[in-house]
Amino acid sequence: MKNQSIAEIKQILKQETVADDIIEALKLDTRKGVQQALKVYYNRLAKKQLLLDQLYEMKSYERNYYQQGKTLIAGIDEVGRGPLAGPVVAAAVILPGDFNLIGLTDSKKLSVAQREQYAEIIKEQAIAVGIGEVSHEVIDDINIYQASILAMEKAVQQLGIEPDHLLIDAVPLDNLPYSSDVIIKGDQKSISIAAASVIAKVHRDRIMATIHERYPYYQFDQNQGYGTTAHLLGLEEHGITPYHRRTFAPIKNYLKGENDDGTIIV
Repeated sequence: MKNQSIAEIKQILKQETVADDIIEALKLDTRKGVQQALKVYYNRLAKKQLLLDQLYEMKSYERNYYQQGKTLIAGIDEVGRGPLAGPVVAAAVILPGDFNLIGLTDSKKLSVAQREQYAEIIKEQAIAVGIGEVSHEVIDDINIYQASILAMEKAVQQLGIEPDHLLIDAVPLDNLPYSSDVIIKGDQKSISIAAASVIAKVHRDRIMATIHERYPYYQFDQNQGYGTTAHLLGLEEHGITPYHRRTFAPIKNYLKGENDDGTIIV
């Protein structure tokens, strides 16, 4: 290995697997660059092992029910409770038992690129995917908590098949005729719920990007309707849009004052 340049050795260590005899030879190479490359290699292996361990843990709920003969386990999650505008969206996902997407976790912990990539993989490999949307009008009518439940129920109904069991993030769905587990922070503990989290997040982000094209002043493509500084500035300068949730503060404050202070509903 001493006849090879450090650049060549770095390329070798970027491979998925490196033979043990090569690693042993590199350990004996006293060049500082080689030892640094080995350190990077070991760090990469350690990170991958952590992700594999995480994946194994996140399949524990599913494994338990597979062992009971229940194979159609639907993970359910919703996104969009907190924003000042747009719908709340839920997804239900049934994954095959051999689904192994390393790195899949709570959608909030993933980059935009990762979410987009993972969403496509999930859609391609899932047994079933269902999406439920509840509009801002309905949110104002029945409140955000009930709207979140309704979105989750719709997502399950859109699966197209009957699940054997539900794994739900945080919220009980008592109106559905299926056994279930309600898991706090379920998108970090169940691979099925994490998959639903990603599907729901990507779907809702695309909705908000479409709304942004019509109402660019609020930067919905960046904040997804949350009350960021740019969003609040847009409200100050342009008033509210038809997509804002009128029962949410500070939106309802603009409604109260629109006739007195000239606030405009866009």
